[in-house]
Formats: sequence, C-alpha cells, structure tokens
Amino acid sequence: SLRMSLLLWWSLYYPVSISPLTEATSTQPACSPQGAFELPGFSAQGDFMMGGIFPLHYRVELPGTDYTHQPLATMRLAVEEINQSEQLLPNHTLGYKIFDSCATPVTALRAVLAVLNGQGEEQSPMCSGASPLIAMVGESGSSQSIVLSRTLQCSMFFQISYFSTCSCLSDRKEYPTFFRVVPNDDYQVKAIASLLQRFGWKWIGVIREDHDYGHFALQGLKREIQNTDVCLAYDEMIPKDYSRERVLQILEVMRHSTAQVVIVFSGEGELYPFLKEFVKQNITGTQWVASEAWVTANVLAETYPFLDGTIGFAIRSGKVPGLRDYLQTVNPRSPLIPPCSGQETLLEQHSAYMNTSSPRVAYNVYKAVYAIAHSLHNLLHCQAGAGPFHNRSCAHSTNVHPWQLQQYLQDVSFNVSGENMNFDQKGDAIPSYDLINWQRGPNGGPRFVTVGLYDGSKDSGKELLVVSVCSASCAPGSRKAVRRGEPLCCFDCVPCDSGKISNQTDSIDCKECPEDYWSNTDGTMCIPKVVEFLSHDAMGIALTVIAVVGACLTVSILAVFLHHRTTPIVRVNNSELSFFILLSLTLCFLCALMFIGEPTSWSCMLRHTAFSITFSLCISCILGKTLVVLAAFTAARPGNNIMKWLGPKQQRVIIFSCTLVQVLICAAWLMAAPPYPSRNIQDQHSKIILECSVGSQLAFWCVLGYIGLLACLCFILAFLARKLPGNFNEAKFITFSMLIFCAVWISFIPAYVSSPGKYTVAVEIFAILASSFGLLFCLFAPKCYIILLNRASSETQPSQAALQPHQCVRGNTVHLATTYAHVPPQENARARFDKEILACQTLS
Repeated sequence: SLRMSLLLWWSLYYPVSISPLTEATSTQPACSPQGAFELPGFSAQGDFMMGGIFPLHYRVELPGTDYTHQPLATMRLAVEEINQSEQLLPNHTLGYKIFDSCATPVTALRAVLAVLNGQGEEQSPMCSGASPLIAMVGESGSSQSIVLSRTLQCSMFFQISYFSTCSCLSDRKEYPTFFRVVPNDDYQVKAIASLLQRFGWKWIGVIREDHDYGHFALQGLKREIQNTDVCLAYDEMIPKDYSRERVLQILEVMRHSTAQVVIVFSGEGELYPFLKEFVKQNITGTQWVASEAWVTANVLAETYPFLDGTIGFAIRSGKVPGLRDYLQTVNPRSPLIPPCSGQETLLEQHSAYMNTSSPRVAYNVYKAVYAIAHSLHNLLHCQAGAGPFHNRSCAHSTNVHPWQLQQYLQDVSFNVSGENMNFDQKGDAIPSYDLINWQRGPNGGPRFVTVGLYDGSKDSGKELLVVSVCSASCAPGSRKAVRRGEPLCCFDCVPCDSGKISNQTDSIDCKECPEDYWSNTDGTMCIPKVVEFLSHDAMGIALTVIAVVGACLTVSILAVFLHHRTTPIVRVNNSELSFFILLSLTLCFLCALMFIGEPTSWSCMLRHTAFSITFSLCISCILGKTLVVLAAFTAARPGNNIMKWLGPKQQRVIIFSCTLVQVLICAAWLMAAPPYPSRNIQDQHSKIILECSVGSQLAFWCVLGYIGLLACLCFILAFLARKLPGNFNEAKFITFSMLIFCAVWISFIPAYVSSPGKYTVAVEIFAILASSFGLLFCLFAPKCYIILLNRASSETQPSQAALQPHQCVRGNTVHLATTYAHVPPQENARARFDKEILACQTLS
C-alpha cells in the first residue's frame, strides 16, 4: 500500500508521459509539475549538491516556533565549514537543496521530489538524465524516512537519517540505500528494559503513535520484557488522524489502571495534542518514560510542567563548534511563515533555539554532512588501480554517481568532535544513549539533565550506567525501600534479611533461600548450610582427652586398690563396693566418648542409655556404702543388730535393684520412642545441626530424674551422718561428693536448654565428666593418699610414728591412718598400725 501511495503521489505531482520502448531511446520524457511546491526551501550552489529534508513545522498547532529549525542551520553551518576547509574536499565545494517535510510522510514525499527535480522546473534533471544530487540528509521521523528511502531507491540515491530510529530500517533488503547516524530502536528498547529492571518498575503501560516507529518499538519492547518480571498493563495507540473521542478512551484506560509508569513511543508532534487533553483529565501520579523521539522536546517541557521527572534515553549529544555564533548571525534566505519578515536575526539569548550547549539532533545532522564529505573526499582521492569498482577502478570526479559514493560511505571512518564515526553492515551507527531526566532550573525553566548512559557495545548487564539519581543504586544483597512521601526514584537500600538474597542491582525484594541453603555474607547467593555436630575438632579432641584421662586415672586407682586389697584401709572401706564404684566411674568416663562424632541410630540409642545406666550403677553403689556407714555407727549402740540386714548379699541386692529400675526405664524408652538422629534447622537457621533427638521427652527426663533421686537420697543419708565423731570422715566425703554431683547436674539443666548446636552436646559431656571427677576425687583421693603417701613416709621414718589406739572408732578407721605418735624405735610402725585396725574390726 505504501508503494502504491508513492506511485500515486508521483503521478499526481509529476505526471510522466513515456513513449513505447522503441521510442524511449530516442524520445526524452517530459515532466511537468501539477502545482507549485510552496513550502519553505533553502539552496546553495556547489560542485556537488546534497539534499536535505527537515521538519521545519509540525502539522499541529504549537506555541511560537515560526523560526528556522535548528538542524537546518546546522546543515548550512557544516557545509560552510567544509567549503572553507583546506584538508577536506580542497578545490571542491558542496551545495544543498533543503525543503520542509512538516513532519508528515505525504509532505516528505513532495519535498523529496522537489529536491530531486527542483521547484517549478518544467524540465526535470531526473527525467532528462543523471541528477546533480549525490546524497540526501533526512528525515527525522521513521515513517517519513521510509517514504524517502523507497523513493530514492529508484535512482540509487542513498540517504543518511539523523533521527529515524525504527528497527525496520535496518533491513538491507528493503532499504539498501538507507544509513543513519543514530542507533536503531532495538537498542533503545533494550535500554528501556534495563531501566525498568534497574528501578524495579514491573507494571507498565505503553502509549505509541500510529506509525512504523510506534509499531516496531512496541514489538521490540515486548520481546525484551518477555522473559523478565516486567508486565504490560495496557497498550494504547494515538490515532494518526487526531480524534478527541479516541484520546479520551485512552485517558480513561490510564485513569483506571494501577500502572503508574507509562512509556511513550511518539514524536512530539503527535504527543502534543494528546498531552493537551491529558491536562484536562486531572490524572496524577504518572511516571513518564520518554522515547528518544521526544525526550529532549523543549516545547513539551515548557508547555506541560507536569512532565517534570520524565526520564528516558536520548541520542548522544556532542559539540558543534561555532554553532551559537552562527545562529546569532544567520539570516533566513527564503520567505518564512508570518509573522517573520525574513530579515530577523536570532539573538534571543534565552530561546530554546539558542541552547547550543549540548545539541543532539543538530549534532547528528552535523555528523551526517561530515560523513558525506569524508566519503566524497575519499572518492575524489582514489588512486588508479586501487579503487573499489570493477577492475579496481575509481569513479570519475566529474561524473560522480550516488551509488558510487555509497560504496565509500559504507566504509567511511572519521573523527568528529572527539567521537569516532562509522557505519555497520546495516548502515547503523554505534548504539549509545544518554539517560535524560527532566528537571527545573533555578529560574523555573526546564532542564534536560544527563543522569546516566547506555552503551550497547558493552557486555550484557553492564550497558546501563546511572550516574545521578535521587538515591544511589542498591547493590546486590540489598533491596529498595521507598521513602514515605517521596518519589519512586528516592529510596533506601536495606540489606536482605538472613536467609534471603538479591543477586541483581536495585532489587525491590529479597528472595528466600531453599530449606537446606542459606545466604552468604553478602546476601547475593544461596549456599549450602553448614552441617554442624560435635566432631573431633579442637573442642571434641579436648573433651576426648579429658574423658580418656579420667578413665585411665580411675583404672589406675582401681589397680592400686587391687594391689593393696589385703591392707586394712581397703578391707575396712568395703573393697567390693569400692571396686564397683571405680568400675562404674570408668564406664561413666568412657560413655562420654559416644557423644562425640556424627550421630547415628545406634550411637543415639547407646549414648543416653549407657550414660543413664552407668551413673545409676555408680550412685547405687555409693548409696549402699552410705547405708553401711550409717548402719555400722548405729550398730555400736547396745542391743542394735542392724548390721545383719546390711551384709554383703544385701548390699548387692540394693545395688542390683536400684540399677534394675533404671534399666527398665531405658528398655521402655527404647521400645516406645527411642532416640534417633535428626537435622535441626530451627534453632540456628544458618546451620543444619545433626543431633540426637531424645524421642520421648518424658522418658529422657525420667532417666535424669531417677539419677537425681538416687543422688538426693544418698546426699540426705550422708548429711544425717555429718555429726559423727570428728575422726569419722567417710560420711563427710560422701556428703561433699553428692553436693558436687547435684550442683553439676542442677546447673546442667539451664545450660543444656540454652546452648546452641553442638554446644548442647558439649555441655552434656562436661556435666558427665565434671560429676565423674567430683565423685572420683572426693571418695578416693584421701584413701590413695593414705595408701601411697603415708606408706612411703612410715617406711622411711618407721621409728617416729605409730598409731594411737584411742583414735579407733567403731565402724570406720579411715582417719586412724593419719594419726601418729612417737613409739619405741625397735617396734615396726606399720605392724602396729595393722594391729590397731584389726582391733577396730573386732570391736565392730
């Protein structure tokens, strides 16, 4: 349909009467215009002519812009600079023919035909032969450029656009002669998608114009956000022929949508009347994201203050030397639309037209003209035999065809204002954008502030750089928290909670790690949780060494008692009970070793049952010993024969019975709900604690409670014997040992409950070892002292000490061995001591 429209307009504007093929070679076709082309035009003669199509006016009513458009002046400035240059195109000059497109495809078609054929010329050079034009600069709008490109293809003219960004124009099959000094929209939509991700805008709306630019931009944006968490709330199109009813429908959609971020792909000419109606609807809270087509539209910024805060990507700005001075002195050379007389100089200092600090569109026009000039320079300086054409020939400098110049344009590379300029195989320029934010200056006027950039040549994920924002970007490992009452661009960065991560910049939420994973220190990735149990690390080895030392020490004492089992000190202290106590203490020390290492089903069952049974055996033996001590003291009274009920057999029955109760409790525990290995992820979320679950809490506390019951009973009985005669020390030792035992296990309970991870097991082992050492030292240290140290003393000084018989106390003789007196030298002190002990046994 587009080609048919072109042919239609061609026939209307330049009806051509062509003779049959046999006559075509001899008859020259005649072209006659249907009417005068009355739009503004500018021209200057030169050796080589360039065409220029610029939107000097919009097709809609805009506030006071009836002056020459800035890109036009830039093209004229560039041509004059080149003509005055001694390095570029020496001895040759450039000329131009420039017409107004009014920013519409139809008028752009009329303009390009006027450029090719001239205004009011009845004999068209295009119809009569080769055109003197070599290149075309234009257009700004993508739809206009499509019309120009298809028209120029007929005569193999190439075109350089300074502002057309539609990705469709990169199709070399459809547009083989199209070039541009701006990136195509494929990169713009990538930049916008990166911006949405950067600020966490996931719910968006799109407004677009009804032209190729809007259609292809929307397709590209949908493609870029397809695999992201950005969703499109609505997509509305501004009608090509303005309709207030249709615009009101679009505004109604915007009013009822919860999407507050709106992306607009439109030229400022189409957008102006839409925004004019938008103001009347009182829609607030909209964050506008502008495409490069209007992101630097000064007219919109001055007219609609509600657009403050708009953000979007603009083509890169650059410096055009001498542009401001040129604009202040230039005079229009052809009549303009009233009220201009054609003689005004543009000296208004604060006009948007005079803002040349960082031109964008004008800078691209400047680059386009220089690209043509450098290509023509290379063509004219071609060396014979080194050309790009057939048989390595060069073009004729007096008859340059546009298709020949295009060959040089494709390979041109030059530097302008510090920027390297070249074209890729599709005729596109290097993809690069400035990120623009609309702000207000101190005087209240609009400012387009560059707050970042997008470089499409960089690696994926590193293209976007934001350098000026209300809040600095939140690094991975943190999330954005919007500040109450402030714009969306202002936020705080809050570190992700433990167990949550964010691996992207400016994340608005942190993701929770799976159950067996935890966040790393930076909060940027989930790593497997640390598996913790009391292993053979430094603490485990230390506890192992202490337990082994305790067991060895107990076995050594047992060996001492066995070696001295015939001595009165061992015999009087009920050697059988002493052996049982030492044996059970050895097992108590060794059972602590089962608590070290990775828990298994067997180790979990053994560690608790072995511990409870061995301690029950130990306390039962001490209980039997306490009963015998009390009975022996009571038996010394006349008529008391209680000792016959506490003989060796009865003592064994007491020990067996007390231990059997604990065995039965453990058996019931193992059958009902035995301990088992478990993975504890509740107490410490960053770790997986391998521990032994007790299975039945009731059984566990029954086991500990029974041991505590035996210990308390033993403590009470020994406490009752505390007032026995001063030399009767065994009851005091038992009392003190039970006091230490009870203190250790009472303090164990809160420490056990509050200790985290492997320290829970370490506390339990410490309680076992501490109570075992307490019993060992309190009960057997004095006896070992008597057996070993006093024996050595008596053998080295036999004449200085002897046992005093009056110290003998019925039922107990422990303290007798510590009391000595002077005896005659000829009498053996040890023999005297043994006799006194036997005497005490006889009394008992």
